[in-house]
Amino acid sequence: MTRPRRWHRLIRKIPGQTYLWLAILIFGASSAVTRKLTEIGAQHFIGGRNPISLCNVLFVGNLCALIVLIMIYGRQWNKANLKQISRQEWLALTVVAILSGAAAPGLVFRALELTEVNNIILVGRLEPPLIMALSVWLLRERVGFWEVVGAIAAFVGVTLTIILQSPGADMMNMAGLKVGIGELLAAVAALISVASTILVKRYLSDIPLGIFNIFRTALGSGIFFFIALVFYGKHHFMEVFSPFLWQWMLVYGVVIVVIGQSFWLKGLRYCTVSAASLVGSFTPIVGIIAAYLILGEAPTLAQYVGGSLILVGIFLSQVGIRRQSSRRDAQSLVSSAQVEHQIEAGMGFKGI
Repeated sequence: MTRPRRWHRLIRKIPGQTYLWLAILIFGASSAVTRKLTEIGAQHFIGGRNPISLCNVLFVGNLCALIVLIMIYGRQWNKANLKQISRQEWLALTVVAILSGAAAPGLVFRALELTEVNNIILVGRLEPPLIMALSVWLLRERVGFWEVVGAIAAFVGVTLTIILQSPGADMMNMAGLKVGIGELLAAVAALISVASTILVKRYLSDIPLGIFNIFRTALGSGIFFFIALVFYGKHHFMEVFSPFLWQWMLVYGVVIVVIGQSFWLKGLRYCTVSAASLVGSFTPIVGIIAAYLILGEAPTLAQYVGGSLILVGIFLSQVGIRRQSSRRDAQSLVSSAQVEHQIEAGMGFKGI
């Protein structure tokens, strides 16, 4: 009896930021881990097909995430909460589930097949500046000077990352510029995520986080499944029940989905807005380091140039965020769904 109590006491003494940093280490490595899993699957074909295809990883990963979310948030799905959601909010929830639960992750996973992980990580940094710009334009939100300067620097950095890429086979001509198809898909995924975030901020800020996440994951997974069947055929998910796939997906699901999400939610409960935003901003740095350690992807010249500007933008934005959050942090911790969505929007791909 004394040992469990000691463990509980030790766990309670762990600072909230420690959980956030552990979650960021997991989320940042998710893209590199996903690519590595597909490479392992390519060495163990079943019936001439890769059992750990990106579609299988996304679909099974979402199923694992759904199970975890139901365990954490299942109690929120009660009649009292559901009756408070209007038809307009259900419609917005459906659109957001299609955009952020199916379209955006599907494009990211397709981009992983065509370009380097580092490119996807850096191009994904389009989200924060675009969200800020649309929030000012459509939602009339106020932003500080340093946030604007940081957003501009990050946007320029992403643009340079895209246009300075070395010529390759998977490239297309756009207005005289050769752009990689993988980078283009990652940019479109970022735009879709931005649209989803704006809808959340405009119509879904009062929706309980559990209802939002479970509905988005369940509907998004179903829609992605049927879209993949239409585009790739009924045999595309033939290996979805392969023991070889599931033995790796259990590792993926437990580490990326269960542990990562649990650490992130645990940290958010005990950290301030500015602290959570600061920790989340390190996701691309962790991702680039993970791509090098796991896949051996060394940054290219384009990634060095664009990434440096993006890091400058992140730093300047954090200066503005900390100034604006200082008063709010003194009054409350991170708790509202809107704030949590806003922080996660700037983190990029988290493996699901």
